[in-house]
Amino acid sequence: MNADPAAAVERFLAAHPELHLIEAWVVDPNGVPRGKWLHREEVLACCRHGRALPASLMSLSVHGEDVPGSGLVWDVGDADGLAFPLAGSLHALPWRREARAWLQLALDPERGGPAAAADPRNVLARVQRQLQADGLQPVLAAEFEFYLLDAQPGADGAPQPLRLADGRRPDAPAVYDLDELAGVGEFLSSLYAACEAHGLPARTAISEYAPGQFEITLEHRADALQAMDEAVRYKRLVKDLARHHGLRACFMAKPFAQQAGSGLHLHASLADAGGGNLFAADDPHGSPLLQQAVAGLLATAADFLLVFCPHANSYRRFRAESYAPLKLTWGVNNRTVAVRVPAGPASSRHLEHRLCGADANPYLAAAALLAGMHHGIRAGLAPPPAVHGNGYAAAAPVLRADWTSAIDAFAASAHVAASFGELAQRTLAAIKRHELAQWQGEVGAQDWRWYLERA
Repeated sequence: MNADPAAAVERFLAAHPELHLIEAWVVDPNGVPRGKWLHREEVLACCRHGRALPASLMSLSVHGEDVPGSGLVWDVGDADGLAFPLAGSLHALPWRREARAWLQLALDPERGGPAAAADPRNVLARVQRQLQADGLQPVLAAEFEFYLLDAQPGADGAPQPLRLADGRRPDAPAVYDLDELAGVGEFLSSLYAACEAHGLPARTAISEYAPGQFEITLEHRADALQAMDEAVRYKRLVKDLARHHGLRACFMAKPFAQQAGSGLHLHASLADAGGGNLFAADDPHGSPLLQQAVAGLLATAADFLLVFCPHANSYRRFRAESYAPLKLTWGVNNRTVAVRVPAGPASSRHLEHRLCGADANPYLAAAALLAGMHHGIRAGLAPPPAVHGNGYAAAAPVLRADWTSAIDAFAASAHVAASFGELAQRTLAAIKRHELAQWQGEVGAQDWRWYLERA
């Protein structure tokens, strides 16, 4: 059982007599937190005996609608399964107007009912076990790019960047601009303090390329589940604290047509039983094992693209010279490729995967990343020559970045079935086909703007 020891929970509740309601939540396949409020007297029972949650929670569209095609609604009678708390996830939220805490849960692999295998965290655990069975321990870290927006939309109803501390609304690129960081200093200070209180390893902050766009790195962890647990909670903290500061944190892949998109860059290496880095090499291209992992990522990119780019908006991010890769390439110290090997000392050699949008579910994105790496290693694949210079101009296969193709490739992939399991594969494919049909059936402002007078 993945639960905090009851004694630790009792100590927490005793230290916080003001808490009467605790948010208990799981992460659905879209990465959306879903759950309920527990009264403080219910939390210990949740730790000891689990909490019943319906199977349909793992088959919801991004809007929160049941997707019957997943097989997890009517086919199973929307049966309950038991979810248990994750160790270290019970924390107070002192900035909330009313005293609150949160507690992250996951469906138990054995007692979680028919939907347990579709729980994104369990998918990642499955893939990590596959690597560990071959003596490979994943080491991961996440970097999210995100926008801080004004809580109120502009006059045209569109979202707009926040006002900085000096009252100025940024309207031009300000990459690595220290004044831009200072302009959101109050928010960043409170975010760092909250991360420390929640045990999240938030490190370097930068002002990203677009106005009001930022990034904070999370430290590498020698356990994929820990790394992505922290990534999920970090993303929730950013959104929650932004609301507290009268802002809106936006992790859409492409919120503005003329501005940079936001990515989720995953940094990965593999360790041996003693913790030694198996990617370490004096060669900047990394060890042979690293190069096999890169080859696997390129070979399976189409199979897993739906995970890296799960929404219709995700595909708007792919534009030439936008820092989102358009071709299946890799290179050393090169941000124009899909898989980058950063510069650094031999002992720190690792790869950076740059396909994901910030809208990706971290658990599933990490699972797809590791599955691709594992495929390359098991098959002994060799990557194409590393790209030097402009990856957008490289003679390399073009990434077919459209939502329909990504859904079809994911649903048909033997790689996905073997790594994720057929239930998780079927569930996500059904959810995305449901959303695609809704997206294609919606008529809105763009249609009227283009065709109302001209068709």
